[in-house]
Order: sequence, then structure tokens, then C-alpha cells
Amino acid sequence: MSREIGVAVIGFGLAGQVFHAPFVSAVPGLKLEAIVQRKGDAAAKAWPNARILRSVEEALGDSTIQLVVVGTPNETHFELAKQALQAGKHVVIDKPFTATSVEARELADLARAKGLVLVPFHNRRWDGDFLTVRKLVESNAVGRLVTFESHFDRFRPEPRENTWKEAGNAANGMLFDLGPHLVDQALVLFGIPEAITASVRKDRDHTDIEDAFDITLHYPRLLAHCRATYLACDASPRFLLHGTKGSFKKYGLDPQEPALLGGAKVPRMGTGDWLGEPESEWGTLTIAPDPANPATLVREPIRTANGDYRLYYANVRDAINGDAKLAVTPEDGYRVVRLLELARQSSAEGKTLKVEL
Repeated sequence: MSREIGVAVIGFGLAGQVFHAPFVSAVPGLKLEAIVQRKGDAAAKAWPNARILRSVEEALGDSTIQLVVVGTPNETHFELAKQALQAGKHVVIDKPFTATSVEARELADLARAKGLVLVPFHNRRWDGDFLTVRKLVESNAVGRLVTFESHFDRFRPEPRENTWKEAGNAANGMLFDLGPHLVDQALVLFGIPEAITASVRKDRDHTDIEDAFDITLHYPRLLAHCRATYLACDASPRFLLHGTKGSFKKYGLDPQEPALLGGAKVPRMGTGDWLGEPESEWGTLTIAPDPANPATLVREPIRTANGDYRLYYANVRDAINGDAKLAVTPEDGYRVVRLLELARQSSAEGKTLKVEL
């Protein structure tokens, strides 16, 4: 049996509270050893068995900690991850992996040189809706896919006050907040695109950040659209697929984040199932069985696969122990950040750019 891996979560905002501490603690073989919260007692109340540290240096100097999770404001990701790698720790970095592709490459090279595991937190590969779409794409359920749309929309017409997420910084804004998820999912499904066209905007009346984007990834005979906005008062489909045999449409986001925000507890792996989506939220597959008679359609609800972010951390554990390859690699992190940079450049120049990664 491999020894238990001690984990320190740096930061206890939304990322630490919802996406990291609960799932680290639910995976056998990982131990939530410590949480770095510079001030306040929220972490101590939520995780009384974890040590609460007041500085990153305490975590990096602690021999009981082998894995550090960086869940701090975006602009700090690179420096904190670099410090952790230099201290000999394996590292998980919440999205965005880094603020620039140059930083992403430097971290990847450093981790490789030190023989350490470095992992972007592209957890939404384990969203139930994405797992469902992936299965449909792989089985050619709509025939040859010609257009793919992925939306991650919110309605927030006024900027939130007193949050770093609304601060005017190139590492902040929707492009680097939700963009990593959408682009990463597209890369998993279709690989590296040939070209990219994007509009990255400030749509709200008052905003210091990019609050909307439309990214089109160009593939041979396929366009993949990744879209997000803070001005979606009514929902767009989360996923919309059109192909030569039919279409698939799915509304609503994966239920894991809302459940945790509502107070749900993540069961330890092996002791209970995690969330399933109610049938009312399932997507619909619409097919024309006879292409010569396109008016005759068959509609079928498609059960949403169970999403499970525990599987992300189980893979990190196994990679550290040498029992599995990383599902999400530093190269994946680099490619996503580079495509986001190209999206910003495409928008600024008003043209389609060739993708060379």
C-alpha cells in the first residue's frame, strides 16, 4: 500500500471551500493535512481536523505535506506554484493554470526537471453533462458532427464589489475564468484546432474585466464554438450539437458546485454515490432515422452521466504514486492558456489566426 499523501490547500475562497478541500478529503490515499488561510476562521470551522496555517512558507516547509493545491487569486498562481515546486512539492493549480503561456511552459519544465507532478485543475472534464456529450460524440450519435456549441453563461449585469475577480487584470475576467473549462473540453473532444477566431469583450455598462467572449475553434469540416457572458438573463443550451443525422441539446450546469454551495457533503469514495442529475434536466437527442424524410424525427431523452470531481483527485493520487498517467497534464494547461492568448489576439486584430502550439 502506498503511504497517505499529505495535502495542503492554499487559499480558502470559493476554490478552496467548494472545489478542493471537499474532494481531497473524500479520496482515500489523500489526507487534508493543512489549509493556508491568512486570516479568519472559516477554514477551521469547516475542517476542524486540518491544521490552519497562516503563511505559504509554513506549508512549503512542512515535511508531512507532499501535495500543494494553489487555490488563490489568478495572478498569484505562477509564483506560488513555482515556490512549491522548488520546495519539492507536487502541485495542483486551480484554473487558470497561469496567466501566460510563457509561465505555463516554465512551470512544466521545472516540474519535469524535478520529477514532480504538476496538474492543471481542469475538473470539468468530470462534469456529468460533458461526460455525456463525450460519449455521444465518440459514438457518432448525431452522425458526422458539423457544429458544436458550449455555453457557460451567467447573469451578473453589475460588477460585484470587493472581489479580486472584478479587478482589471489580464489574468482575471471571463476569458481566464470560464474560458479554461470550455477550451479544455473542446481540446479533449477534438484535439488541437487549425485556427481560431474570437471576440473577447466588455459588454456590461460598467466593468473593468472582459465579461463576454465567443471563441470559434476551426477543425476540418467542424466548427467548435465556446461562449460565455455575464448578460444571459435567460439560459442558452449548455451544449448544442448538430450533425448529419440529428442534434443534441442540453440545458443546465453540472449539479456538483450548486450542491456544495447548498451545504451538501461529498461522501468518501467507496462509501456512497455522489450526485446524479434528475431526469427533468437530461438533454434531448433528436434524430432523423431516414435522411430522405427529414420531417420525421425521433426524440429521445439522454440520461446524464454522473459527474464526479473525486475522480480528478484520485488520478492525481495515482500519478503521484506511479500507478497511473496524469489525465490532465501540464501540456494541457499550456495549450489552453496559449489558445486563450490567441483568442485575445484574434479579437484585438479582428481576424482568424492559425494555431501553432
